[in-house]
Amino acid sequence: MPPLSDARADRPAEPSLFASLVDDAAVFPPGNAPLPEAVRRHRVHRTSGYAACVGPLLVPASAAGDLEPLLDREPLRVGVIGRPGTPGEVVAAAVGVLRSTTGVEVAGAELGWTPDWRATDLGGLPLSLEVPRGSDQVAAIADIASDASDLAPLQAKFRTGATETWAWPDETELATFVRAAIDHDLGFKLTGGLHHALRGTHDGEEQHGLLNVLAAVRWALNGEEVDELVPLLAERDPAVLVPQITRMSAADAAIVRAFFTAYGCCEVTDPIGELTTLGLVQGA
Repeated sequence: MPPLSDARADRPAEPSLFASLVDDAAVFPPGNAPLPEAVRRHRVHRTSGYAACVGPLLVPASAAGDLEPLLDREPLRVGVIGRPGTPGEVVAAAVGVLRSTTGVEVAGAELGWTPDWRATDLGGLPLSLEVPRGSDQVAAIADIASDASDLAPLQAKFRTGATETWAWPDETELATFVRAAIDHDLGFKLTGGLHHALRGTHDGEEQHGLLNVLAAVRWALNGEEVDELVPLLAERDPAVLVPQITRMSAADAAIVRAFFTAYGCCEVTDPIGELTTLGLVQGA
């Protein structure tokens, strides 16, 4: 892949394209930061030149009770995370604890999709439901979409990186998810694996790229099908992708971000630093 600096944009991207895009998942693998360190670093991010790109700090439901001693006068905006297999009542209890904790703003919650997810009462809090892969995925997306509305903020969530129990989803699988979510008029967030601006092989592992996803979503909204999205997700040349990003208008950015709302990253400065090198964001 050519050096990022060789493909530096002639102008920054529309700022709203990256606004609050990167949720801070520092405590989750592979970062695994201790919660006190994650809170400290998150406060640094919130006062930095790239603060506009950073979303809430993502906190495991199991750690909700550990936040209070780490708080100060500045409110801490968090998302409460229950990974697939975590009972909904555990997430609901964690949300209750944090909503009653002075100095914490709960921005949303996440859990794995199951057919009985509606039994989890989060009091209208924005909810992301991590969908499975394979034949159940479209059914899960359709199920979530059937309840999504302005009054009940719901979205799908899809894992883009490999774990011990989840093989890396290739370009076709990711394109299929994006196409299905948009076909159901359903917003989504991504998790795991989007550590870099561009598709690449890093430390021997295949990883999707942030700019690839943004471009693919834009083209999917234009009606492109899965086989037409795959080359965009596979593109490794920044000179090809950067112009697609800078050509997006404020209206383009708004519709792209209405669907691709956020993604979790264990070190937010990695993708933001690359966006800065590419000249797509300023002030970082």
